[in-house]
Amino acid sequence: MTGLSYAKGPSLNLLHKTIGQVLHDTASRYSDRDALIVRHENLRLNWRELEERVEQTARGLIGLGLEPGDRVGVWATNCAEWVYMQFGCARAGIVLVNVNPAYRSNELAYVLKKSGMKALFLRREDSHAHYGELFEQARKEQPSALQHAIFLKEESWDQMIANGSDIGPGPSNPHDVVNIQYTSGTTGSPKGVLLTHHNLVNNAHVVSHDLAFSERDKICIPVPLYHCFGCVAGTLGALVSGAAMILPSASFDPLHTMEAISEERATVIYGVPTMFIAQLHHPEFHRFDFTSLRTGIMAGAPCPVEVMRLVIDDMHCTGMTVGYGQTEASPIITLAQVDDSVEHRVETVGRTCPETEVKIVSPEGETLTIGEHGELCSRGYLIMKGYDQDPAATTKAVDKDGWLHTGDLASMRPDGYIHITGRLRDMIIRGGENIYPREIEDFLYSHPKVADVQIVGLPDEKYGETVCAWIRLKPGEAATEAEIHDYCQNHIAHYKVPQWVRFVDSFPMTVTGKIQKFRIKEIEIKERHLEKAAGIRTA
Repeated sequence: MTGLSYAKGPSLNLLHKTIGQVLHDTASRYSDRDALIVRHENLRLNWRELEERVEQTARGLIGLGLEPGDRVGVWATNCAEWVYMQFGCARAGIVLVNVNPAYRSNELAYVLKKSGMKALFLRREDSHAHYGELFEQARKEQPSALQHAIFLKEESWDQMIANGSDIGPGPSNPHDVVNIQYTSGTTGSPKGVLLTHHNLVNNAHVVSHDLAFSERDKICIPVPLYHCFGCVAGTLGALVSGAAMILPSASFDPLHTMEAISEERATVIYGVPTMFIAQLHHPEFHRFDFTSLRTGIMAGAPCPVEVMRLVIDDMHCTGMTVGYGQTEASPIITLAQVDDSVEHRVETVGRTCPETEVKIVSPEGETLTIGEHGELCSRGYLIMKGYDQDPAATTKAVDKDGWLHTGDLASMRPDGYIHITGRLRDMIIRGGENIYPREIEDFLYSHPKVADVQIVGLPDEKYGETVCAWIRLKPGEAATEAEIHDYCQNHIAHYKVPQWVRFVDSFPMTVTGKIQKFRIKEIEIKERHLEKAAGIRTA
């Protein structure tokens, strides 16, 4: 390591293939091995059978009159057809648009219009929503280029498959855009991230390499497929390695996930920390056999040390790793190693992945020295082609030298491992003191009664901002605000001690399990009447 916060990951032979080409290679090599296990649909396919379903789907898309380069959306929770569509669109040269299942009519209308999709594949309804009704509302709210609405597991799907047309050899350029994923939109309208075969295949290849995947592995995927964690590290990670993918349920359910691990003898498990916490604290946890687990990825939020220790000890997942990434980076940028110490896995997000560059920069763009806090930037094969129809936003996110500016605060250690301290916009400045929420969260996780905690900054007329803690206690525990204050006194600096404490049963989250800190802040400002300090006009 030099004295500067810059690192380049090790060399790895990148794959110069499309998703369709990789599928054909894998199906030829591992034809009779398990490929897709969808437990809530009682479906089990080997790689030869999966390739056949994908080919039928690709032919069906062409039969609808769609052409290479056209855009098609999937608006559904995890199911077999989601996988068919992901691989089938790639096979046919059609661009898949991932639509968040949590979207409602206004958000759907925006994506329908913005993406210009010509077909939308959706479920009629499930326990979360009546998507058919929301779809009709969206079509009334906003005109779009949509020509087809295909309902999964219904006659329109069967008819599409039956009316399939010849597809030919399919696309051959790995640098063609194959996927559009929309950012969360917490700071404005969602932006469509343009991702290529080259981006996605190789990010999956990197993950597969670092976690030593093979055709003998079984990857349990309780994370949503609409998100890059599920459809890159998950489905494509299986595709490039020949491992089986297991979908335990339509949306995350801790009991179904544990059943899938135990009964299918899964070797790999994915999730965000809240998913692992839900399993570890489930009343039936000790009924299941987790001894088949070998490795996995915990990402999307900081990993509390106690959670990591329990996953290693009680779930027997000794090679559990922590990863960091962004949709704009396909998504994985850094990843811990399976044999890293627990300390490395919880205090950092690992080190720079193969064929990837990382640096930490000042607000002026200068590379900082080791240990200094600044914005994390990344460069390499993994960086998006750009934001769809938004060159100004693309230029702001990716500079002229190809560096993606992530908006995340980080520091680099002398050993090259990266410590994420939060979003630039989440950093709290109290009376001129910079406060990193992660530092206080890590400390409060050491309280014996605390199961989960989130720290945000609230507006304050005297100090500019003060610290607020939302705390979820372990089952059966009770605590007071004074108890939390006492625990913090003499252990962390006075200005880091939460002025406000709220005990909650849950946190506002995205469908992927990411905590929405901006929503916590909105709720606190409203309920504590801090609109004036926040500069918000009230009626």
